[in-house]
Amino acid sequence: MQQEMLANIKAVIFDLDGTLVDSMWIWEAIDREYFKRHGLKVPDDLQQQISGMSFSETANYIKNRFDISDTIEEMKEAWNRMAEEKYEKEVRLKNGAMEFLQNLKLMGIKLGVATSNSKHLVEVSLHARGIRHLMDSVHTACEVEHGKPSPDIYLLVAKDLEVPPEECLVFEDIVEGIQAGKRAGMRTCAVDDAASRDSWEAKQREADYSILDYDDLLTPALD
Repeated sequence: MQQEMLANIKAVIFDLDGTLVDSMWIWEAIDREYFKRHGLKVPDDLQQQISGMSFSETANYIKNRFDISDTIEEMKEAWNRMAEEKYEKEVRLKNGAMEFLQNLKLMGIKLGVATSNSKHLVEVSLHARGIRHLMDSVHTACEVEHGKPSPDIYLLVAKDLEVPPEECLVFEDIVEGIQAGKRAGMRTCAVDDAASRDSWEAKQREADYSILDYDDLLTPALD
């Protein structure tokens, strides 16, 4: 599958949470704590409603839906503080991710990150996991007009990498992210993640390829 997947590909662009790193579990705890501070309980449909939204879009949605007294910037600052240590010390790369990234660099393929997370947390995570130097472009959906499933963030990273969309491959763990990549005119690969496992079949239908983790792409080794 890897030879077909990488044929005519000059750039690979990764989502961060649930795709490159195993981190979605963090946000369930943060949501509970933040909502509790405001005398609220996390509604069952929250993750479904905010899936694909940028950090700023999520803050706007929660503030407006639940009439939160904090400003948007105060909300984002609080979330960054609550998540920073976990991203630095507890979040781990997906299985096989480091070797896959290193192999892609050896092949001369450009690497990018297109995330809905905050710029601060993505930088903390990439540096802590020792992969920031491998990335040629890192952008967040807060830098574009619309979050996923809009193609904006993927088109921004492709432009920064100076690679046409049709020569880019996207790795994503949510349906909205896969749709964003496809709408950008890129090939897409679904990545399994515990937080989105109930949509695995939908992700496989949307994407061109699918993997359980990056170990699936390391045999046989890339050369």
